[in-house]
Amino acid sequence: MSTWHRCSIRIRLTVVAGAVMALLCTVVAVFALVAVREASVDDRTQRLATHAMEMARQIRHSGISPHLLLNRRNEAIQVFDPAGTLVTATPGFTAREPPITNLRPDVDSYAIARLCDLRAFPGQCKIVISYPLHKADGVWLLNMAVADVPWYVGPRLLIPLAAGWLLLVGATAAGTYRTVSKTLEPVGAIGRELAQITASDLGHRVPVPKYQDELRDLAEIANKTLDRAQAAVEQQLRFASDASHDLRSPLTAIRVQIDEALMYPKETDWPRTANALLDSVERLQDLVTDLLQIARLDAGISGQRDPIDLTGLVAAELDRRPRRVAVICHLTPGVMINGERIGLARLLNNLLDNAERHADSAITVALTLEAGTAVLEVCDDGEGIAPDQREAIFQRFARLEASRRRDAGGTGLGLPIARQIAETHGGTLTIEDSPRGARFVLRLPGHSAPSADHARTPTKV
Repeated sequence: MSTWHRCSIRIRLTVVAGAVMALLCTVVAVFALVAVREASVDDRTQRLATHAMEMARQIRHSGISPHLLLNRRNEAIQVFDPAGTLVTATPGFTAREPPITNLRPDVDSYAIARLCDLRAFPGQCKIVISYPLHKADGVWLLNMAVADVPWYVGPRLLIPLAAGWLLLVGATAAGTYRTVSKTLEPVGAIGRELAQITASDLGHRVPVPKYQDELRDLAEIANKTLDRAQAAVEQQLRFASDASHDLRSPLTAIRVQIDEALMYPKETDWPRTANALLDSVERLQDLVTDLLQIARLDAGISGQRDPIDLTGLVAAELDRRPRRVAVICHLTPGVMINGERIGLARLLNNLLDNAERHADSAITVALTLEAGTAVLEVCDDGEGIAPDQREAIFQRFARLEASRRRDAGGTGLGLPIARQIAETHGGTLTIEDSPRGARFVLRLPGHSAPSADHARTPTKV
């Protein structure tokens, strides 16, 4: 990993913002320097031409006076007669010195240019003008030169530009660092709060920022995730507690029966004791089977999904074993679904066993196909379930009083397993109103078989 990627977000954003501002300020400064320099060059060129015209007028009217070159310290001046002899010049120029410029103006106009590395000024750049003077004895030549404007124009421009550049870049970097730091403060608070959360202490929640922005959304999502995690852990703890309690009951019964038989071996009816132990072992086996099924469903483990003739599956499960009450069937032929045969058989048997346990005289099983949905109804003619308890019976280990009276050895996991199997198949399992007893309704995505048999007539099993 590069050094850049090891830096914090605030450092990287500060550097990027500072670099962008530095680039913008540099571009603006360059444009300002170019514009001001061009204006300064034009101004200096115009002033040089004006000075040359004034000096030419003085020479034509007054001649070359001793005061001609006074107050010309910033200008280099040479005056040549028609023969090309140097008549006068600013200090430092003699007859042996080369001309300031070799420009040859027209007799009626002057020539002006910006030149560098002149013989008279090696290594320098100058603005030079060659101005013709018309006198009685011929055309004289006035050469003048001033220093060219440097690239930085002058300290009075360069210093403010540099100070402004540093101020803007520094202010941008500092402002970015402060803004990003303030923006990331909630992230730090969220991180510190999350660091305190452990498996045994899920009560912490991250602070929610007051501004409605992405960080607030992140905090709210984190809190909702923690709520779900806490609920899941609490559910697992309750499940473990309930499972251990229900497992302990048959084990305790087995232990008591064995201890009693061992204390009075001669008086014990061993066949009867064995049958009682078998009942307890069977209940224990049923409970372990249900717990394994719950664990598989919670882990999302499911078998292979295949096209299944639901009508045939329901008929086969109804014919598998006799029931203590009559079973009335209304099965629509050719109802097809995609699912796991073993899981669906477990679901159907759980519903049938529950109905048989609570029915007085009959169970009604109906299967229809409604607008792409397979609807299976399992009804009994028992006491029914109060509306406010219809969801409670789908909770794990939940058993109503009527259920405890009719079957004290139940596990309380049959209906929760049935609903979970339905949900894994993309369906629902609910309890709906009925004139008498309980009416369980299973809905699964389904379709009709390509060639369906005639509808099955109601029968009693």
